[in-house]
Amino acid sequence: MGKQPVKMRAVVYALSPFQQKIMSGLWKDLPGKISHKVSENWISATLLLAPLVGTYMYVQNFKEKEKLEHRY
Repeated sequence: MGKQPVKMRAVVYALSPFQQKIMSGLWKDLPGKISHKVSENWISATLLLAPLVGTYMYVQNFKEKEKLEHRY
């Protein structure tokens, strides 16, 4: 009932220099994936983008008015 030594093999993971296409699946058809996600979740996308676009438009309008105000 003593302990018996067990032979273990070491597993070494390495990237092959001949296989460098690790992340190509992520970038493949990226616009199609984005449009699919937006079409599935268009309400959430609208609620996310509407405040951002509105804030950007407000800031641009404010800056333009400020420029015109200081012109004369």
